[in-house]
Amino acid sequence: MSNQFFRFKEFTVVQEKAAMKVGTDGVMLGAWTNIGSANRILDIGTGTGLIALMLAQRCNAQIDAVEVDEPSAQQAGENVANSKWSSRINIICNSFQCFAKEANQKYELIVSNPPYFVNSLKSPEVARTVARHNELLPHDELIEGVNAILTDEGRFAGIFPYIEGNVFVAKASNYGLFCTKRINVLGKVNGPVKRLLLEFERKPKALVEETFCIRGASGEYSPEYIKLTKDFYLAF
Repeated sequence: MSNQFFRFKEFTVVQEKAAMKVGTDGVMLGAWTNIGSANRILDIGTGTGLIALMLAQRCNAQIDAVEVDEPSAQQAGENVANSKWSSRINIICNSFQCFAKEANQKYELIVSNPPYFVNSLKSPEVARTVARHNELLPHDELIEGVNAILTDEGRFAGIFPYIEGNVFVAKASNYGLFCTKRINVLGKVNGPVKRLLLEFERKPKALVEETFCIRGASGEYSPEYIKLTKDFYLAF
């Protein structure tokens, strides 16, 4: 059973209502994403509000966060209200497809830890299935929406399983979004690539590619993972 809350250095995430709990993927994306000079950021599928809160800790931008699951959106709103950045984060309960069609502004940075499983077994929990599987947000529709509301010089950052991430890169290029940064994330040193941290821009450029290990051979957190997340985890 997951903990009902997760305490970070500068905020706490309560998660008993949320379909997806705090996990390594979201923490890595929130810590790794290059914010640059973005003044307006969008978090797609915010869940508990984790990534929006992490980005708010790292910058002074205004952040919109979209979540289709109503209990999760309510939970995210509560977490934001109890944080020091409540005036800069706006939680929106809506599907991303509807949000993108109705949006009257564009974003310099868009981030997402999206639903990604396509043909895997479904969870018996309906909300968790929605959060983990992409039936309600197919990757083509995610890319189309991002393309519609990303500024000309903007960036999209996401985290994906290895296979799904490679497919996403190929699809995104068909829409004029090109992968410019790629981090191959290993669960532990010398292990297989488990996740891809990806950044996309409208203009193609030479790909920056690196490899990143979460844990060492003995199971301890790697120095690079500690360095990446030390501003957030109490343990570091």
